[in-house]
Amino acid sequence: MTRQVKLPFSSVVTVVLISVISTVRSCYPSDRTALLAFKSSLSEPNLGIFDTWTESTDCCKQWYGISCNPDSGRVTDISLRGESEDRVFKKTGRSGHMTGSIDPAVCELVSLNSLVLADWKGISGEIPACITALASLRVLDLAGNSITGEIPTEIGNLRRFAVLNLAENRMSGEIPPSLTSLSELKHLELTENGISGEIPSDFGSLKMLSRALLGRNELTGSIPGSIAGMTRLADLDLSRNHISGQIPDWLGKMKVLSVLNLDGNSLSGQIPGSLLSNSGLGVLNLSRNGLEGSIPDVFGSKTYFMALDLSHNNLSGRIPDSLSSAKYVGHLDLSHNRLCGPIPMGSPFDHLEATSFSDNECLCGNPLKTC
Repeated sequence: MTRQVKLPFSSVVTVVLISVISTVRSCYPSDRTALLAFKSSLSEPNLGIFDTWTESTDCCKQWYGISCNPDSGRVTDISLRGESEDRVFKKTGRSGHMTGSIDPAVCELVSLNSLVLADWKGISGEIPACITALASLRVLDLAGNSITGEIPTEIGNLRRFAVLNLAENRMSGEIPPSLTSLSELKHLELTENGISGEIPSDFGSLKMLSRALLGRNELTGSIPGSIAGMTRLADLDLSRNHISGQIPDWLGKMKVLSVLNLDGNSLSGQIPGSLLSNSGLGVLNLSRNGLEGSIPDVFGSKTYFMALDLSHNNLSGRIPDSLSSAKYVGHLDLSHNRLCGPIPMGSPFDHLEATSFSDNECLCGNPLKTC
């Protein structure tokens, strides 16, 4: 006869609970399958970061770069960055290099909150269009690769999106109109791609956006007026595009804007005085445009520029005397213009080199020739 051992009720409950917790917290089978398909489309020979991704191990507990919901066992995060302080990278003493493409199987991870596959240099192919069906996705960071194609047309479906970073890839096409529907977007970085067309006129609908980095692309048109209503925007980079028209006066009236890079465009007209009198604007780069007229004489005791670059324009007249009353100007470049007259004395001019004033029509005084 088989002898039955009766356990106390409390012990039975404990065993059941342990069994349930163990079952729930194990990697969800379909997620494991999707991750293995995702892995099969990528190759990383140097660091061996995929060595832990095996069928015999729990993807929620033992797979490098994978995080799961502790209650459901569903995969929530993929975090694989090619330049990292992680011990895996430090052990080899070098950054990673990964090739391959993003398999559409990643779209089967229905609870995915973040996908970070950045700084691997060699990942190519297009972003799977199905990624816009991941309703929980908040972060997509694919920067520093060789990804081609366009931003998915239906990107606006990702209503919880907070971070979109596609910088330093080979993407093309225009900014899709649906992108301005991302009401929770806080960080947008498309720097150094081949993105063309105009910035959407309703770009200002992104009310939560604090950083809009669109530099080094092929963007055209003017600066959309709707940006004036972006009350959280602190960093705007439209540099090295083909933006034309005049610099709007309202840019200088944005209360939290601290970094503005408009260099390397086709902007014309005069510099709005509001830009130079804005005490919160710490970095302003308007170089390499077609700006003309005089530099507004609007500086004061609250002026604090870590960097002010007005070089390579058609600015004329004198350097404003009020600039010498500024609280601080770290870097100043007025070179390659048509400025004339004496350089004001005192700070910040007493610590600047001649290159800050070179190639003007008739500037004189320290650090150039005496007047």
